[in-house]
Amino acid sequence: MPPQPAREPAPDTGAAPLLIACALGIERFALRGAGLGAAGPVTVLRTGMGPQAAERAVSRALAEGPGRAVRTAVVATGFCAGLAPGMHPGDLVVADETRDPAGHTPCHGSRILAEALARHARRARGGAGRTGTVHIGPVVGSNHVVRGAERAELHATGAIAVDMESAATLRSAVRGGARPVAAVRVIVDAPEHELVRIGTLRGGISAFRVLRTVLPAFFDWHRSSFLSGDELDGHAAPPDHPGRDVSL
Repeated sequence: MPPQPAREPAPDTGAAPLLIACALGIERFALRGAGLGAAGPVTVLRTGMGPQAAERAVSRALAEGPGRAVRTAVVATGFCAGLAPGMHPGDLVVADETRDPAGHTPCHGSRILAEALARHARRARGGAGRTGTVHIGPVVGSNHVVRGAERAELHATGAIAVDMESAATLRSAVRGGARPVAAVRVIVDAPEHELVRIGTLRGGISAFRVLRTVLPAFFDWHRSSFLSGDELDGHAAPPDHPGRDVSL
């Protein structure tokens, strides 16, 4: 059965739609209630795992969308593997570009999005304590789970995280023309916290809890993304871009 979009109620005020794409059922579960507080229509699309599934599902969703589909903003989200030493499960990654063997796609408003994520995270915990970090940098696509030496090799290219769907999702989104696109991922494992180690369950729970908090930041980014496309920051970084962090 092909992936089915979950349409959440949202006021149709003439604002451009927002498509939020994730691969897994548990990710879509974390994003439930996606229409609450949105500026316009919101669709949460579970694409299925892997770049080919993401490409097919996103292309179909945009082709079959409403008349304003050409204006639809697209966010790829869900879990990922961190590539940089010092990353922890529950940290957030905001892509300034996505990469895979088929090419790269610049992301829009990555600084705006990272600051919104940090702001809403602080608000959610009442301003007390510190939970994690928002990392900004290139996200690379893979068609398999990455571990060990391969993780280090990808990090050496300048990428800070890897997942299987973001690059394909954003490439599919811009194939028919320019539109605001972004990728936000929650780290579920990292160089010192690989999935094969004890503590994976705890890391997965941390990542799930963080994913549940991201929607207000997506809506802030969506509202800003159509104010003036030329003023958005966070386009593709040079290949040796080291990444930037925003503390929560």
